[in-house]
Amino acid sequence: MTLKASELSVGDQYSEEVCNNLSRTQIVQYAGASGDYNPLHSDEMFTTQIANYPSVFAHGMLSMGMTGGMLTNYVGDGRLTAFGVRFTSQVFPGATLTATATVGAIREEDGQQYVDLELSTKDDAGVEVIKGSASARIDP
Repeated sequence: MTLKASELSVGDQYSEEVCNNLSRTQIVQYAGASGDYNPLHSDEMFTTQIANYPSVFAHGMLSMGMTGGMLTNYVGDGRLTAFGVRFTSQVFPGATLTATATVGAIREEDGQQYVDLELSTKDDAGVEVIKGSASARIDP
């Protein structure tokens, strides 16, 4: 899919399920890939008895990476010019996440077309776990 400014309108949305039934194994695999071995993500006893969370939870950057996958599926590889998020809630094992990009603006800068997107990733209970924004180069 190639996004074109002429085919977009402010308010258009693109949504994608980016994770279905997040497993503890996926969380531990991400710890290994990222080098982030914080026990909040892998040690149930530490997380529940010392940190007082209901369970281990995913790394924020794992959720951000899944949201980024939705973005590149929408705008195309190599087109993102900005991408930033806030982590608004923990993502626990078993979660199913859906990421949505909403067109906030379509603009031209130095002869190049851009789309500015508002981002929201929610779990299956409707809790927003990621809130952010992105910009991407698009075709005219």
